[in-house]
Amino acid sequence: MNITNNTILITGGGSGIGLEIAKALSASNKIIIAGRNKEKLDAAAEGHENIFTIQADITSEKDIERLAEEIKVNFGGLNILINNAGHAYAYTLSDHSDTYRKASAEFETNYFAPIRLTEKLLPLLKEQENAAVVNVSSIVALAPGSDVPTYSDSKAALHSYTQLLRHELAKDSGIKVFELMPPLVNTDFSAEIGGKENGIPASEVADSLINGLTNDTYEIRVGNTEVLYNSFFAGSEGAFSVMNK
Repeated sequence: MNITNNTILITGGGSGIGLEIAKALSASNKIIIAGRNKEKLDAAAEGHENIFTIQADITSEKDIERLAEEIKVNFGGLNILINNAGHAYAYTLSDHSDTYRKASAEFETNYFAPIRLTEKLLPLLKEQENAAVVNVSSIVALAPGSDVPTYSDSKAALHSYTQLLRHELAKDSGIKVFELMPPLVNTDFSAEIGGKENGIPASEVADSLINGLTNDTYEIRVGNTEVLYNSFFAGSEGAFSVMNK
């Protein structure tokens, strides 16, 4: 798809993967980064004339309504939605550590919020000839990690939703649906599970996204995610076709 002259919304764009994507695309696009912390957003946008900020909590229906309205009124439309915001707890199921509460919070941010935001913004996206949704999942969508058990569950759910959204939108719209699947990344978000020591740079993930968008690679598996996929899951597209004839 065309990755220039677009208006792009990135949730969780104030740091980590989201910010690197914003910076990588800002030279040729108008970027909106959204997040809960206004100071963090403003600091991230400083010095980048094509990066704009909207403070919003994507788990809040009221904030999503306001976010959509601000994009429509102040930016005139939207070409690409990147559902990047995430929430994770590092623990194991044997800890007996309030699993239900943690899973509920993770699913609220990682699964339910992208569904609600995407549905809200689809009318704006459908107005554009060049439009896409990008959902940022994870390597743990393919094989769960025992140190992030219910985070893994939420990303597996997002993976399934992304496949089905792509399938349905292909029937009646020109909106393309991509999934960005990073391995462990060196960000503050993943510091608790070894991201600082063992994660790849967030800029590498951003570069992979740009390459995937440019070449219409709908499932963008970065680094070790591609290795894992080729070793164990290479027939999954065929399985999806069988289930959805």
